[in-house]
Amino acid sequence: MPMTAAQRAQWQIHFCVLLWGFTAILGKLISLPALPLVWWRMLLVVAALALVPRVWQGLRRMPIRLIAAYAGIGVLVALHWLTFYGAIKLANASVAATCMALATVFTAVVEPWLARSRFSRGDLALGILVLPGVALVVGGVVPEMRLGILIGALSAAFVAVFSSLNKRLVERADPLAVTAIELGAGTLALSLLAPLMPQIFPAFAGTLYVLPGSHDLIYLLVLAIACTLLPFTLSLIALRHMSAFSAQLAINLEPVYAIALAALLLGEQRELSVQFYLGVTIILAAVFVHPLLALRRAPTTSAR
Repeated sequence: MPMTAAQRAQWQIHFCVLLWGFTAILGKLISLPALPLVWWRMLLVVAALALVPRVWQGLRRMPIRLIAAYAGIGVLVALHWLTFYGAIKLANASVAATCMALATVFTAVVEPWLARSRFSRGDLALGILVLPGVALVVGGVVPEMRLGILIGALSAAFVAVFSSLNKRLVERADPLAVTAIELGAGTLALSLLAPLMPQIFPAFAGTLYVLPGSHDLIYLLVLAIACTLLPFTLSLIALRHMSAFSAQLAINLEPVYAIALAALLLGEQRELSVQFYLGVTIILAAVFVHPLLALRRAPTTSAR
């Protein structure tokens, strides 16, 4: 029996989330420091998008002010990825993925101001309920990893800010053109930041303009094409045949996939305690409850 378009969309979005789960694993496998790792990832994606005629057509239709707005968001995207991979280097893939689960909570707080949406006391209360889980996660890792948790939480905050800003502008331009602008601006921002990084955060610093070794280059290509461009395009196709709520539930599984893959491929469960996983459970429970509460609050329309 052939699949319906909706069923195919469900499989597609879960495949996308699984691919996104591999980004943390690849970040651990790539030996480059966080700065050159992110710079190469963004540069490779922009180079691939530059070959797509639709991107150039979308750029020609955009006013300068809108391009500038997307470029500013792109700087935030670059800072998000920089801190995300920095958290992986300072801790591990499981810790960084857990921190990303906090993005939903941060978004509930900042979105009303940035996207001009309605403030929800329930969302704020849910954010407060996550704090015990965060405390357990911090207490469940060795002290050397705690800086990684702090950097990972900062990365999740960047996600909340740039996703809320993107939401305000989401319908104003072609998604592929927007991606090219944001990642292009992010690449430029990291290029300007690179000379300052040894003084700002030496652990993230690294040489940009030297071709990575064959081992790292292969992983970077997989990261850029298979874990960035492919799921982005596939998710756009899937969203034509499924609700935003269904997509959000699937996307919330990304930390789960990343932690499971880290245990399976990297053996990271040996580095973490039961207390850590208990904290993860509390955080993920809040992440999954949030869209359910949002669905209950959404106004219903009567059939006519």
